[in-house]
Amino acid sequence: MKMAKYLHNRNQLMRSLVLLLATVLPVANVVAMESSLDQMLDSQWELWKKIHRKDYNGKMEEIPRRVIWEKNLKYINTHNLEFSLGRHTFELAMNHLGDMTSEEVVQKMMGLKVPPSRTQNNETLYVPDWEKRVPDSIDYRKKGYVTPVKNQGQCGSCWAFSSVGALEGQLKKKTGKVLNLSPQNLVDCVTSNSGCGGGYMTNAFEYVKDNRGIDSDVSYPYIGQDESCMYNPTGKAAKCRGFREIPEGNERALKRAVARIGPVSVGIDASLSSFQFYSRGVYYDENCNAGNINHAVLAVGYGSQKGTKHWIVKNRYCSIYLPFYLIKYLLGHQTLYFGVGNRRKTLMQLTL
Repeated sequence: MKMAKYLHNRNQLMRSLVLLLATVLPVANVVAMESSLDQMLDSQWELWKKIHRKDYNGKMEEIPRRVIWEKNLKYINTHNLEFSLGRHTFELAMNHLGDMTSEEVVQKMMGLKVPPSRTQNNETLYVPDWEKRVPDSIDYRKKGYVTPVKNQGQCGSCWAFSSVGALEGQLKKKTGKVLNLSPQNLVDCVTSNSGCGGGYMTNAFEYVKDNRGIDSDVSYPYIGQDESCMYNPTGKAAKCRGFREIPEGNERALKRAVARIGPVSVGIDASLSSFQFYSRGVYYDENCNAGNINHAVLAVGYGSQKGTKHWIVKNRYCSIYLPFYLIKYLLGHQTLYFGVGNRRKTLMQLTL
């Protein structure tokens, strides 16, 4: 009996020690992290938190985030120094993603889910008109086709924002009016996608076609989380009638589609820190992985800068506190997936 009581007390003590160690070790880690922080950056850190409305639950959460922020800031400053020496064609800047690792950004915000196998059908093949010339450059921002950037929050809804961006461009082209369509409508109602868990633009276009419409953003506002489908035909603002595909690898056809049709949905590899902190210039990173397409954005034109051809791309996870966020990709260096609407309001899925 005494032995059983002894063993019970010993087990209780061991459990208490384990709990104590589990508590002390993280605290010790945070203390070690805090001692490694650069105090010269204190005021900059406080200003960054204020600008981006960052609020942490005590030092246990804030200190690790500060460590990540300092690491990202060092990366940005090093890159920009190399830019000044001519080693890069673009600059970086700190933004609202500063306290996150690139892996966290991908996990929480990159929601493009490209099907592993994509087959092309002659019935949906896009055949460009090769007779007429297309302009050397085009920028749909200047034509009023591009609505303001919105913050998607920590929801993998980039596919929804990209899809409505293509539709908004065609709505402007057909009616002459700029109207914000509802990405939340797509997040909630496209059952073949996974809402904030990710999705594919083709599925979104097919939903709008089968549903015979999509609501406006005013009638179906964005909240950045999964909810029940609440589509209401009285709020309908646009529709589409089908989709087409551009032959893979045919960049000439792609250029003609952008020039003659309008803004298009684009799928890219956005997993690199160089992308997440892009500020200005012609973006190119040799580490981009064409086999890792994870983020949907909107191509709003193309052109050249100092002899370098590029796409002009509007990114949908940019902070509402930052300037209009447009990224110029080198033509020919990225595998892209596109979805657009033609003059008959037929939605296309264009695959480069």
